Amino acid sequence: MMNTLKRIDPRRPFTVTAQGLRRITLGVVGMAGAAGSASLADARHAGHREQPKPRRTTATPHRVLLVAAHADRGALDEHARQTLAAAALIADAQTEVVLLVFGEFTGDAAALGADKLIELPMFDRRTYAPNDELNALAACVAAYAPAHVFLPDNATGDGDLGRRYASVADASVATHVVEIDAGHVSTYIRASTALASRALPEVVLLEPNAVDPKLPFVGAGEQVAWRFDREAEATNAQRAIRDLGIDEIDAAQVALEEADFIVSAGNGVSDVPAFERLATTLGAAIGASRVAVDDGKFTRDKQIGATGKTVEASVYIAFGISGAVQHLQGIKDCRHVIAVNLDASAPIAKRANLTVIADAQETIAALNEAAAAARGARATSAALLQPGKLAEGVLA
Repeated sequence: MMNTLKRIDPRRPFTVTAQGLRRITLGVVGMAGAAGSASLADARHAGHREQPKPRRTTATPHRVLLVAAHADRGALDEHARQTLAAAALIADAQTEVVLLVFGEFTGDAAALGADKLIELPMFDRRTYAPNDELNALAACVAAYAPAHVFLPDNATGDGDLGRRYASVADASVATHVVEIDAGHVSTYIRASTALASRALPEVVLLEPNAVDPKLPFVGAGEQVAWRFDREAEATNAQRAIRDLGIDEIDAAQVALEEADFIVSAGNGVSDVPAFERLATTLGAAIGASRVAVDDGKFTRDKQIGATGKTVEASVYIAFGISGAVQHLQGIKDCRHVIAVNLDASAPIAKRANLTVIADAQETIAALNEAAAAARGARATSAALLQPGKLAEGVLA
């Protein structure tokens, strides 16, 4: 019997869903004839281009919502992006959203929902200057007179800054906010068994995951040149605070919950010493899947997942981990996930920002070799730059 089913051309235009699944766009055909092959190529690859989002508002603003957050290596973390999205979602057409970033910011403020961006690169997250930051926030509030100020309620500076500002300004404040709209905020009470609500206060400190950061619109994204002179704003209280700096410690000694860079091993890792050498070379903390722990390759305190540790690393590299639901729960808050796995359809590939389809053990060996070669090249360059060595090399 002849098969009458038509084969779908895999090169036809497609879209990618929020879950990362590819969906063929039926009914779309390439334009032939006068348009030529260029039009056909455009039609075929239309799914690769994200459709432009509309501007949230183009009206003249009469009100301001201010969002303040610290940047980390030029970007806002997920919690900060959620806070910015909350302000953008409750803003009306006559309200503009102003983003105040402490530190260098290289992201797309418009895509995150901000209409104006104020960047203060002089504030590095590695330095401790709470009163300088408080004065900068107060100066921004004085300049823009926002109706409400939003900050992430975290333990890395924003939550403390919001509470300090509310105290100094004698402003109404709501902390640990888990629900928000244009008229009210809510927070958990009675051991998280009930919700308490109140009208939208002047200062709002949002808990993580209170808002979806994916917006159906964009902001204006205008960058504002705004100067804050830390020396001019210095006070006796500020001079009384001394920053002792940051003590660098071995990554292996850092608790997984606090690690910023983690390499994790699963069942696909057989040479544990080679994996540990790579972790040391990269300066990363070591994690493991439940299977690897159950096999005795790693201690129980290295287990990541629902029955182990929940981590929030900026970079998480998973070697030979298929990605069971329990493991994915443990890495849901990681910013960048890289998976090395032979199975392109493994569950972790859907979560990963980058998937390397390769043998985990071979990849580890290759990375160790590349690191050794880089160290050798660096040592050679350093030797040539020593007095006498350079002259000797030139004369040779």
